[in-house]
Amino acid sequence: MKDQNMEQKSTRKVWQDKAYQMEIAQLLRAVESPVETGLSSAEVAKRQAEYGSNALEVEKHSSLLEKFIEQFKDFMIIILLASAAVSLFASHEWHDAVIILLVVVLNAIMGVIQEAKAEEAIDALKEMASPDARVRRNGNVETIKSHELVPGDIVLLEAGDIVPADMRLLEANSLKVEEAALTGESVPVDKDIAPISLEDAGIGDRKNMVYSGTNVTYGRAVAVVTAIGMDTEVGHIANMLAHAEKTKTPLQRDQDRLGKSLTIMILAIAAVTFVVGLLRGRAITDMLLVSISLAVAAIPEGLPAISTIILSLGTRSMAERKALVRTLPAVETLGGTQVICSDKTGTLTLNQMTIEKVYFDGKLQDRSVEIPAENPLLRSLVLANDTKLDAEGKLIGDPTETAMVQFALDQHFPLQENESKYPRVQELPFDSSRKLMSTFHPMGGEFLLCTKGAPDQLLQRCSHIVENGEVRPLTEEDRKAILSENTKMAREALRVLAAAYQICNAVPDSPRSEEVEQNLIFAGLVGMIDPERKEAAAAISVAKG
Repeated sequence: MKDQNMEQKSTRKVWQDKAYQMEIAQLLRAVESPVETGLSSAEVAKRQAEYGSNALEVEKHSSLLEKFIEQFKDFMIIILLASAAVSLFASHEWHDAVIILLVVVLNAIMGVIQEAKAEEAIDALKEMASPDARVRRNGNVETIKSHELVPGDIVLLEAGDIVPADMRLLEANSLKVEEAALTGESVPVDKDIAPISLEDAGIGDRKNMVYSGTNVTYGRAVAVVTAIGMDTEVGHIANMLAHAEKTKTPLQRDQDRLGKSLTIMILAIAAVTFVVGLLRGRAITDMLLVSISLAVAAIPEGLPAISTIILSLGTRSMAERKALVRTLPAVETLGGTQVICSDKTGTLTLNQMTIEKVYFDGKLQDRSVEIPAENPLLRSLVLANDTKLDAEGKLIGDPTETAMVQFALDQHFPLQENESKYPRVQELPFDSSRKLMSTFHPMGGEFLLCTKGAPDQLLQRCSHIVENGEVRPLTEEDRKAILSENTKMAREALRVLAAAYQICNAVPDSPRSEEVEQNLIFAGLVGMIDPERKEAAAAISVAKG
């Protein structure tokens, strides 16, 4: 495995390691892959022979028997086995031998279980891989198995996709990627195509890169593959897990030191006893038996069993408090914890954005209010939205957008019916400068423009307001009232978004914000929050002591 990794590493090109620092034109020259047509079949075959398959390749797992035998290489275990053999054959005390063997076998079984769990972690990394990928090859867009990807492939990404390899972005349309598997941060990261000037930028700082196993939650992109298989960041993690050195807890290290010290002392005392007996004229066989019996009696064969029982009791105590411990030695380590470093999103909170307040028809109301399905606020929130439903009915996309769709579903809004009735034909993607997103949908002989975004930005582009189904001009008093409600929700730690719409006669081929996002009809506001876990406050209090 080690030789294989070294061989893979030697095939890497400079552009693969420095892709995030390079200008796109410079990178494409180095990659030798045309963006519009992608690689040819002949070039793909050539690169597959050079780079191999886009799959995690780890050492073959050893059998349970091999794992079991491996557990008997510990110094203390060898001493215990020796004492069992001596006890059985020299003194014919089979009771002691059986007890010692039971203790040794119990410890070996625990070791096998722990190794199996480590292998499960590596297998879990394999399951992060995307099964398919959309690529440009031979001038066409093809869907291939992700293990067929090669460096230089041009890949198309959209919301809901699992990134199939490490890639440098060439085009990014409001792209957000959830990178929790690599960085631990559950909030989706905004991506762009600008080169990074920092020489040794960390994974979290490489905004122009996407990594194998991460999830696209929003937007679309075109990217070029820079690393596959074991050369990806996930591959590095898999390799590290496969070759990780087993570190011992302080208790385990103390037990090892105690075992070695006791062994030296016991052997020394047994040797002195043997020599003194001989000097006093005792028979060699008698003194040999006495010395061995003394050594066997002095060896603390019950120590491993006692420590196992104590740690098991600690595990049980934690389980009663709904804290699951996978490995027994971790109990002792947890007992010495002094500082807890905790993330907020997903740990102290539910990581589920939820709409709590709604402002429409001139009133601020909570989420329990019933809103008619034909209300333009619901329709705008759902249509100007990239959230998708997977085969299991789960919402896939940016947490903010999925919160809007979930709210509409809770209101019994006919989601699929509206998506079929108003298909998206054009859009103005969200960007950080104007803080808006707009989509166009055919409606009879006209087109419906739906817009959502930051309240202050959207309100500047509105000339009318809809209240109780009636559209009227937006007055200065209306603006003040809307901004006042926006401020109230913001003070309650809610994230506030506004929605508006407009009826258009036509859709431009290349819509521009200053032309189409004007004279909008204001529909309402929504305030959302990532709720804290019910047990978070109590947990923090307990941790503080």
